[in-house]
Amino acid sequence: MDFVKIAQDVLLVEARELERGAKNINADIEKAVKLIASCKGKLIISGVGKSGLVGSKMAATFASTGTSSFFLHPTEAMHGDLGMIGKDDIVLGISYSGESEELIKILPHLKRFDIPLIAMARDKNSTLATYSDIFLDISIDKEACPLDIAPTSSTTLTMALGDALAVCLMKYNNFQKEDFASFHPGGSLGKKLFIKVDDLLQKNNLPVVSCGTLLKDAVVIMSEGRVGSAIIVDKSNKVVGLLSDGDLRRYMMNKDFNLLTKVEEIGTLNPKSIKDKNMLASDVLNIIEDNKIQLLLVLNDNETLYGILHIHKLIEAGIK
Repeated sequence: MDFVKIAQDVLLVEARELERGAKNINADIEKAVKLIASCKGKLIISGVGKSGLVGSKMAATFASTGTSSFFLHPTEAMHGDLGMIGKDDIVLGISYSGESEELIKILPHLKRFDIPLIAMARDKNSTLATYSDIFLDISIDKEACPLDIAPTSSTTLTMALGDALAVCLMKYNNFQKEDFASFHPGGSLGKKLFIKVDDLLQKNNLPVVSCGTLLKDAVVIMSEGRVGSAIIVDKSNKVVGLLSDGDLRRYMMNKDFNLLTKVEEIGTLNPKSIKDKNMLASDVLNIIEDNKIQLLLVLNDNETLYGILHIHKLIEAGIK
């Protein structure tokens, strides 16, 4: 049995259904976007079975992209949780057949309280669709299941349409990276969008040496600083150079090696630096990697040293 061919066929069937679904999108998507955007309460998503699982994922996507949302199981709603739906809320009901018994039971209650309803179903004449204010078509020609029974293509299309709706709302509300960061303060995604240079800087006990410092003395300061470098400053405390362990090793290979050499004679002059303390740490990591350095200097506007950021600090903080 060729499982590679079977797997490829599944993806191709679902891809064709997504293309077909894209062609079926009409002006009702705009109505749905504007209705949700104007909502003063929450977008409540409900469905049972596979539709419920997809709905739960959709609610999480909406919530993380600026649209206040949660999932409500219709059975739980009929046993007390209906009170979770407020007069300012909107309900998005999902049922491929449009006839899921548990979901249909709560529809009269929604109408009684004049709660707007967006329906996702295959048939605009289904019970769910006829109760709705806006109908979004999730009909397909073929499930990827060989029996054409198990929800496969239909759930894929439903989830993709939910993603499309969430992205439309992000565009409509001008949702930016900074907004996304505030919803994802933890994990690698949040760290990438939220942690700034100033959050990770080493500002105290910096290995600083003055111009004219002899190499033998600078090596001691480098060792005590434990960042593999010494920052060279002039009489005004302005940064003029950096003595790295790489500079030191290269000089040690020189036949004229002398511990009485002045640091500015072998250090790197005008080392890579930035002045924006609010730059994202992830952007700084790109600078460090692009320039193949381990230490980045952060300067004040007058070119004096504000702090240093070592690549190891970024890695320890989970910045990728």
